[in-house]
Order: sequence, then structure tokens, then C-alpha cells
Amino acid sequence: MTDHSRRQGHGEEAASPKDSTASPKHWPKHGTREGTDYRIFRTRFDALTNPRNGETMERVVLETPDWVNVVALDEEGSIVVIEQFRFGPGRNTIEIPGGMIDPGEDPLAAAKRELREETGYTSERWVSLGAVSPNPAFHDNLCHHFLSLDAKRTHDLDQDTGEDIVVRTMSQEELVRAIASGAIEHALVLTAVSRIFDLRWPEALGELGPRP
Repeated sequence: MTDHSRRQGHGEEAASPKDSTASPKHWPKHGTREGTDYRIFRTRFDALTNPRNGETMERVVLETPDWVNVVALDEEGSIVVIEQFRFGPGRNTIEIPGGMIDPGEDPLAAAKRELREETGYTSERWVSLGAVSPNPAFHDNLCHHFLSLDAKRTHDLDQDTGEDIVVRTMSQEELVRAIASGAIEHALVLTAVSRIFDLRWPEALGELGPRP
């Protein structure tokens, strides 16, 4: 018996969990304090009250432009990927092309621009793969996923001063193996690619069975 179980055993019953059909209440916001603009995001501090216990606290929000990324398949069905140095982990990462949406820019237009600038590829066939919230704990933006079909290399790369990109292609099998091995680990790459390819962990396939 654990210490937690012993403490609850003195004539007290554990509290019943909330009804799983009920949704948490909205946290009222009482004010906002603007923070610093870091170009790729701006900090904001909101004063909020937790409706569960009535406590008021300040929470940080990173006001961030929406992002896009692109799963680009060339005419042979290979996936266009990029490799570049990332400052967070301090090493090279393998990703799919993408970036920030400019103010007033349509997500599809941004996807086409990022694909052309980062890889030199363009395409006439585009499919929206929806959007995800990268980290709703403190980000307020979305990442829009797109599929580009029959992509062709038509331009030179148009890199900004903070980029040093190498472009290559991978087969579907190579991409899936790279993800399974951890060679590709960018979360937003995985969410985009998973909308096209089966990325279930090999050890789980036997337990889960085929997709319906």
C-alpha cells in the first residue's frame, strides 16, 4: 500500500473524479500587460482567475504569427526535405519546408512562397491538410499543413541571411525510417507527414491492428 493510499484509508474516501462529460469552465481575464517584441513573437501577460479555486494569477502568452509547412512530393513521389542548423538544439535537423506567414498573407500563398524560397521547387497541385495548434499552453498561433504534388525544381534557393539550407529528396520508406529512428523529430513535421503516411510506431502495429 502506498503512502497516498494509507492517508486516504483513515475513514476517508478518495474524491470522485469530475464527470468526464463536463467541460472545464472558462477562465475570466481581468487585464493584460504587454511584454517585449522579439520579432518572431511578442510576450503578453494575462491576469486570469481559475474558476475551480477562485485564485487569480498571471500567465504568459507568446503572440506568434501563424506558420505553414509543406509536404512536397516530386513527380516520382519522393518527398522534398531540407537540412539546416537549428539554434535551439544546436545541431542540424531534417525537416520539410515551412516558415512564418507574413502579415496579410494567405496560408496557401505562404506555403507556395516558402516552398519556392527554401527549396526552389514549385507546384500547381495543392491540398490543404488542415492546421494544428503547436503549443496551446502559451502559443496563440496555428501551423497550417499543405500537400504539394508533382513539385518541380524551377528556381534557385532564395535564403535570408539567417538560413543555410541543403535540399534533398527522400523516398516514403526512407522518410518513415528516418522518423522511426529519430533522425527526423520535429513535431510539426510529424503532424504534417502523419496526415499522408502511416507513422505508427513499428512495435505498436501488432497491438493496434490496421487502421479502419
